Amino acid sequence: MQRITSLACAAALMLSSSAMAKEFNVVTTIKPLNLIVSELVQGAATSEAILPPGVSPHDYALRPSDVKKLNNADLVIWVGPQLETFLTKLMADNPNSFALTQQAGIHFLNYASEEKDEAHHDDHDHDHDHDHDHDHDHDHDHDHDHDHDAHKGHDEHAGHHHNHSGLNPHFWMGPKQTIEAANVITEALIKHDPLHKNVYLANLSTFTSEVNQAVNELNTELKPLSGKGYYVFHDGYGYFEHQFGLNNLGHFTVEPDRRPGAKTLITIRKALQDKQAYCVFSEPQFSPAVVDSVTEGTGVNIGTLDPMATNVKEGKGGYVRFIKELGQSFAKCLK
Repeated sequence: MQRITSLACAAALMLSSSAMAKEFNVVTTIKPLNLIVSELVQGAATSEAILPPGVSPHDYALRPSDVKKLNNADLVIWVGPQLETFLTKLMADNPNSFALTQQAGIHFLNYASEEKDEAHHDDHDHDHDHDHDHDHDHDHDHDHDHDHDAHKGHDEHAGHHHNHSGLNPHFWMGPKQTIEAANVITEALIKHDPLHKNVYLANLSTFTSEVNQAVNELNTELKPLSGKGYYVFHDGYGYFEHQFGLNNLGHFTVEPDRRPGAKTLITIRKALQDKQAYCVFSEPQFSPAVVDSVTEGTGVNIGTLDPMATNVKEGKGGYVRFIKELGQSFAKCLK
C-alpha cells in the first residue's frame, strides 16, 4: 500500500512538473509593454521584458541572454521595427514574432500629421489570421498638408521643422490605443494558447474597464490645463497629448539619443523668456543638463516625464499606475 502511495505521489509530481514546463511563455521588450501584457496573461502564462527598467529602446544592443530568451519564447510581443530596431533581423524569420505596428486594429498616429489625425493600420498586405470587429475609417490620406494652427502660432518653435515622419510607435502613452493593442494581443494569445481562452478574455475585460476608469479620472484632472503650453525633451508623448487635449509647444529633440541643435535651444529659450510656456519637461533616462541650461533664469516650471515607467510597480494595475503617474506629472508642472 505504501509503495502504491509512493508511486501515485511520484506520478503527480511528474505531471505537475510537466505542466509547469509547458507554461506558455511570452517575452516582451520594454517595461511599459510588459505592464500591459502581464495583466493580459495573468493566471495563464508568464511574461517578461528583455530591457531593464528605464532603459531606452532607441539605442539598445541585444545581449546573448536576450537572444536566448527570444528564441525560447512561445510568443515575442514587440512594438515594431519603428522602435526596437535591434530586433528587426532576429525577428524576420521567427514564426512566434508579433510586432504590433504590423497588426490591424490599432490606430497609430503619424509624426508628420496633426495629432488629431490618425494613421489607420487596417490595410496591411499581410495575413492577420484573425477577424476584427472594429469600425475603421479607411479614407485617411497620410500624405498630409499640415496646418499647425493647433500649436497656437508656434510653428517657428522647436520640433515643427524637422524631417521626422512616419509612424509614431509610442502607443502605450495613449489609453485608447493601448486598449486596442490589448484586444489585438489577446487575439494572438488565444491563437497560440487556445486552452486559456476564457482566462485571456476575462483579463482583457478587466483591463479595459480599469483603463477606461482611469481615463475618466484623468480627463477631470487635465481638462482645465489644456490651454497651458509646455516643451518636452523628446517627441514621444503625442498619444497622451492627443487623448487629453494638452498643448505641446515643441520638443528639444526628435529622438532622445540625438543631441538638440543650437537653433532649437535658442528658439526654446526665447519662447521661455517671452513667457509662452508654463513648463519644460525632462526625462530620467537622459541628462537634464541641457534643460537646466535653457531654462536658467526664466522662472519656468521644470518637470519630469518618464515614458519608460521606470519606477512604476509591476503587477496587477501596473499600466493604470503608469498613465496616472504620467498624468500627475503633467498636472503638477502645469498647475
